[in-house]
This record gives sequence, structure tokens and C-alpha cells, in this order.
Amino acid sequence: MSALDSIPIAVEAPRPAQEWGNALPILHEIRHGLERLATTGEPTVIDLRAIPFGPGDEARLLERLGRGEVEASIHALGETRIWETAIPAVWLIDHLNTEGERIALHLEIDRIPGLLMTQTEDLAEAPTRLDQILKGLAAGGEAA
Repeated sequence: MSALDSIPIAVEAPRPAQEWGNALPILHEIRHGLERLATTGEPTVIDLRAIPFGPGDEARLLERLGRGEVEASIHALGETRIWETAIPAVWLIDHLNTEGERIALHLEIDRIPGLLMTQTEDLAEAPTRLDQILKGLAAGGEAA
């Protein structure tokens, strides 16, 4: 028998991650936001960076919300990733800076996230942009 055999060994089961209790109130807030959207059409935005999450809370919340079928990304002053959760009309919006660091994380409860809707100024400029393309095609003699 070696000296190692005399060392007592105790096997401990891994402890579950501590729940800090912030996911449940957010899920209730989402539920109220969905009801408000359905009855009044008013969207809700929840700033997840303002919530004092404990270790693992954010990951558990996102796991509970799941991931839906629709995703989009915007590349302007850093990447913004948007995806619908498994709950229809509940969107996660993750803003990153140019170094890829998270600068904002929101849940938006709406039919479509506001960031994906055409801005009024852009819509007003759209006919002019298309006119420039059409003039260029006419001047160059290219077929549309």
C-alpha cells in the first residue's frame, strides 16, 4: 500500500448555480409587455444591462427564452445582432462596439424591432436614390 492510498477522498456533487432571482421578474415583465402589445400596440424595451444579474442569471434567462427562427445583424459603428426568442414578438438586441465588446443588451417586445424599421429620413431620401440609379442607367444605356 502506498502513501497515496492513505489520503482520504471525498466526492462531492456539483452545486447548482445560485439563482439571484432576477430572471423571474423579467419573465413577468415580458408577460406584461406582451399583453400591452396585444391590447394597445405599445412596444416595451427592457434594458438587461441595467439589471443586477448574478453569475449565470443572464445565461439562464436567455436559455429560458430560447431562440426563434428570425435573426438579423446590422453593421454600423460595431455589430448589432438581433434575434427573436422562442417567444413570438420577444426580440433580443445585442449591441457591440467596433472591438466586439457588448455595450448594450435589450429585450424588445414588438412585432418587429424598431432598429429594423426604415427610418423616416431614409424613406424620404429613397426616391432620390432610386432616381439617381435610373438616371445612371439611362445615361449609360444599360437595360434595367
